[in-house]
Amino acid sequence: MTKRNKIIYWIATAWLALGMLSTGIVQLLRWKDETDMMTHLGYPLYLLTILGLLKIVGVVAILVPKFPLLKEWAYAGFFFSMAGAVVSHIIMGDEAGKIFPALLLLILTVVSWYFRPVDRKPILAHL
Repeated sequence: MTKRNKIIYWIATAWLALGMLSTGIVQLLRWKDETDMMTHLGYPLYLLTILGLLKIVGVVAILVPKFPLLKEWAYAGFFFSMAGAVVSHIIMGDEAGKIFPALLLLILTVVSWYFRPVDRKPILAHL
């Protein structure tokens, strides 16, 4: 892995982890803005607890060394969660300011996943 790729990976991963951790905590605490958004999008509020908990677990999974298959699952969860958020906001006709945070986390997920070091990839990815 080149030094450039390593820098890209760690910057994207650090911002991704910070974004997912902070939104996960906000969802677990059920802040009013978060509950209002979920209601606006038509989702049940118990989904906040599920998403919040899984985001925090996912952050741990992508940051700790080893467990490459678990990292793949965490990246997949982040991808589908953020893609679903982007699509949900678009379908509801929300302005770009409401879509951007989820879109940014989606982009950071893809960049972090793409630039991850070989030792953070499942064995089958090496073949």
